Formats: sequence, C-alpha cells, structure tokens
Amino acid sequence: MITASKAFARHWLAPLTAPARAALPKAAAAVLLALTSGAWAAKPPTPPTPPVDLSPVPARMQPSPLPDGWEHGAFMEIFVRGYQDSDGDGIGDLRGLIRRLDYLQALGVKGLWLMPIQASADHDHGYATVDYRRIEPQYGTLEDFDTLIREAHRRGIGVVMDYILNHSARQHPLFTAAQSKPDSPWRDWFVWSDAPLKDLQAWTIFDQTPWHLPEGARTRSRYFATFGQDMPDFNMRNPAVVRYHEDSLRFWLNRGLDGYRLDAVPHLIENNARDWNDQPESRVLTGAFTRLIKSYPRRHVVCEATAEPTVYAQPEICGSAFAFGLERAIITAAKGDHEASEAAVAKVASWFTQAPLSMATMLSNHDIFAGQRAWDQFGGDERRYRLAAATYLLLPGTPFIYYGEEIGQAGLTELPGDQPLRAPMSWTAEGGFTRGQPFRPLSPNRASHNAQAQEADPASLLHFYRAMLALRNGQPSLARGSYEAPVAQGQVLAFQREWQGERTLVAINYGETAARLALPVSSEMVLRQLYPAASAVGGRTEGMTGGMSGAASVMSATAVVAPAAATESASASSSMPSSVQADAATSARSARASNSVNNAQLDLMLPPLSVQVYRLR
Repeated sequence: MITASKAFARHWLAPLTAPARAALPKAAAAVLLALTSGAWAAKPPTPPTPPVDLSPVPARMQPSPLPDGWEHGAFMEIFVRGYQDSDGDGIGDLRGLIRRLDYLQALGVKGLWLMPIQASADHDHGYATVDYRRIEPQYGTLEDFDTLIREAHRRGIGVVMDYILNHSARQHPLFTAAQSKPDSPWRDWFVWSDAPLKDLQAWTIFDQTPWHLPEGARTRSRYFATFGQDMPDFNMRNPAVVRYHEDSLRFWLNRGLDGYRLDAVPHLIENNARDWNDQPESRVLTGAFTRLIKSYPRRHVVCEATAEPTVYAQPEICGSAFAFGLERAIITAAKGDHEASEAAVAKVASWFTQAPLSMATMLSNHDIFAGQRAWDQFGGDERRYRLAAATYLLLPGTPFIYYGEEIGQAGLTELPGDQPLRAPMSWTAEGGFTRGQPFRPLSPNRASHNAQAQEADPASLLHFYRAMLALRNGQPSLARGSYEAPVAQGQVLAFQREWQGERTLVAINYGETAARLALPVSSEMVLRQLYPAASAVGGRTEGMTGGMSGAASVMSATAVVAPAAATESASASSSMPSSVQADAATSARSARASNSVNNAQLDLMLPPLSVQVYRLR
C-alpha cells in the first residue's frame, strides 16, 4: 500500500508548481511530502530472536602449555557419564574425572578424548546435542570444564572433545523452531523435502529411510536425518549454519581446549539418493573446519570417517582419522587362529606402508560396529590380549585406549545396542564408581579386574599397559618415527621405527611355538634390549607375565651383528643373568659362523606369545 501511495504522490504532486503546492492544505502537503521523501517507506523486518546463543565468537589465541608433539602420545577415550561420579547421583561428571587425572598421568597417557559433554537430549551417549555452548548439566558447569583443562595441562595431558557437525537433536531449539512452520526463519538450517514419500523411496541409509515427518506435522514436508529421526541433519550448504559451527568451535578453543574429534564428517553433504556418503563437498567443509581449529597453537584434530579413513587423514582434510579395519586385523592376528592369524599378520604389517602415519589406532571404542570390548573379544585370554595391546601401542599412529581396556574390563554383553560398551569404570571390587545407584549395571568381572587390585599386582594387565606406554613415551622413534622394514613371517610380525637417528625394532610372536626371525641389518649395528627388561634373578624377565615367556635367546648379543662390537657386547652382557649370558654367547658363536657368509644378518629366537623391543644403533 505504501509503495502504491508513493507512486500516487509522485504522479500527482510532482507536476504541481511551488505556488500550487503552497495552496494545498498543510496536512495534505505534509502527507504528500512524507510519501515523496520515503519517510513512510516500509522498514526492514526486525531479525528474529534466536532460540539459542548464535552470537559471533572471535578467536582469542593463547600459547599452548603443552609440549610440541604431545598429540603423538597415547590418548584415553573417556565416556564421562561412566568414568567417575563425584556427587552420588550415579552419573559420572567432570569433577569425578578431575579426581582421576593422577591415575591417567601414572598410566602414561598424553591426551584425553571426551565423548560429547555438551548439553544433549539423550542424556546418555551425548550425540544428540541441544546446545553447543553449554555443558551437559549432569556433568557439571563451565567452571568445572575450565578446572579440568587447567588440571590436565598441569599434568602434561591435552584434552580434545567430540564435536557433532552433521546433526543436532530433534529437541534442539533451532529445530523446534524450524519445524513449527514452513516460513520459520530457521527452516533453512535443516534439510527438507516436499516430495511425496513414494518419490523418496530410493533413499536408504543404514537400511532405513532418512526422511521423517516432524511431530504433529500438518504438511507433507519431511526432514532429513542420517542417523535416525531423533537427530536431524543440519543444512551445511547454508553459510549461517557453517558460521554457527565455526563460532561454537572457537567458543571451546578460547577456553583452552586442545582440539576435537570430529564426528561422522563424510555425512556433512548429501547430493542425491545415490551420492550421499563421502561427497567432495564434505571433504572441503571438513578441511575448512580443521584449518580453523589448527589455527590455534598445538591443536589436534582426529576425524571419524568410516568411508575413506586414509583419505581423511591427509593433512588438507583432517590430518588424522581412525584406522577402521586395522583393529580387526590386530585382534585376529593376536587370536592366533593359524591361517586367519597369518593373513591378519600380513595385513597389519602392510597397513602403514600405504596409510599415513598420523592415523588413529585402537582395539575398540564406544560403537558396537567397531567390536565388543577387548576382554570379550579375547574371551578373557590375557596372553593374547597383551599381544594385541602391544601391537597397536607400538605401531605408528596415535593410539586411543578405550576406558577400562587397560584393566581388562568386561562389557555388559546382555544389553542391546552400544550399551554393552558403556558400563561404569571398575575402580574397586565393589565398583568404586559412585556411592549412589549407578546409571547402568557394573562390569561383571569387576571383582578381579579393577584398577585398585591391578595397581597392587606388578604382573597385572594395568602394569603391562604402563610398560608399553613407558616405551612409547621414552623412545621418540616409537611415538613419532617412520615405519620401516616390516616383516610378516607366519605368525610373527616385526618392524622398525626411526626418528632423528634413534631406531627401534619391535618383534611379536603370536604363535604357540617359538619362532626364529632372521633380519638384515647394518654390519655395524649394536643391539640393546628395551623390553622385556632382564630381572636380577635366574634369567627371568619382568613385565611378560600372564603366560608370555621371557626374552629371545640373543638378547645381549651385539656380537651377533658385528664382531667389532665385542667389547661393548661383553660390557652389556656382564650386567645380565648368567643363564641369559650363556644363551647370548651360544648365539654369538653361531652368528660369527654365519657372518662369514652374511655379515649383516640378525637372528632372533622369539618365545611363544612374546613381545620384544630393541634399540638398534
């Protein structure tokens, strides 16, 4: 109407002369003048008030207190709800986690991955987010988060947390507003289709349709949800959505967070019913988010990308991604089922000849598709459990230990879905998780496999994990070195790691019988045993308990490699038990004979079910 009135005024008023205009009644003249000048023009609509904090968050850079390369140490994946309750409500929280930082430091971890701790609708796994800038109330407050970061840093431990880019909760205020009416200003923050259901039949994701009607729907519009109707997908083609995530990422980075595990990144963009997984646009978006995060000093990013993990591990996308598939090969190799084991050993040996060394490794995690807890996969066989643990903790990549794995915690196998993997941590024989009623049943093997009992037993699985992490933390070549000379010989795996002149050799025998391993080495090479460490009694070895026997028969023998090193060899062997010295002397004589043919071959006799680690120099 105002536009029409302005046109009318211009049409009729403009031709009038100044005297004619002066003759108009003052009120009419004022009205016409206002219409002509645009004083009555329609004002732009007031922007709607967001139902959640969408305010911009500028970057606030601060130096990281963590050392360079901290992210190459082992991480612990922690389900905060199931780790330690501090207030007796039966639910783990941030204050409880803070109480256990000394335990984690003593174990030797250098990083924590926290499963989602932002406010969620599910109040369990946390992947249905309702507020990206608020702590889940059951876990604590922002002040608790700040304390956790400060205390972890004080112990040399970095903290990364889950961030869910792809979707929100159905109860997220933005989605609630978006579904309320088709002309909602937040409608385009999510993905909708007005097509009839019959035209969407070609869409199938995880054996179900991703298109869902909103609750109380009065129209045929359906929203898109990759992971089920409770978690609608964001419209990542909308720049406002991308800015919201960028600002929310900075919100936590500004508080000192050390990085993120980015969830389900191949699903950010879907193009059609056929091209919905791992689209080029998803890779571009993920790379942009990674660059934002890493613009902060010494931040780390690891991605969940089941489609093409080695691609997402490239520096231009994530820099690191979980090596899905490697965990199954490691477990199959360690189970020792002959042909299956041998094939798996070969797969493990070749993995990092093709994959980036920055991959993230594991035995299991919080998702059942990655397997049951390690204890259940090995049926309680700790000897083989240790072989698997040593394999992934000494291979390249950043290892992620799933909470409770280090004590052999069993899962709740009778529960559905992912719940078997997410029981409260077993701190004592009684549980030690809460003084109240736990939110989920306790682990069935807590009486024998709990942190308190294993702390007191030097032969425990917990002490074995500490020994492996001590190796990794003490030898830079094991933490961040190259991957060289892989050998898969039946049920034996061997490889070398090198970093700035430091070289280590790892040899693992998954078989039930001793194995001879011949390795080509430099004729000037000197061999020093790092693991297992020789004890002072009877030639036995420390740390290889639980059915894993002692050192290989050529443990002191620098002379095995080079007769010129005999003096150093004699000095090294003089501190070893007599029985080990005798084995070494016999092997050295044999090696001297073979050196007449090949002066650069190292012969190792590996006991059954054993892990051996040496320094080569």
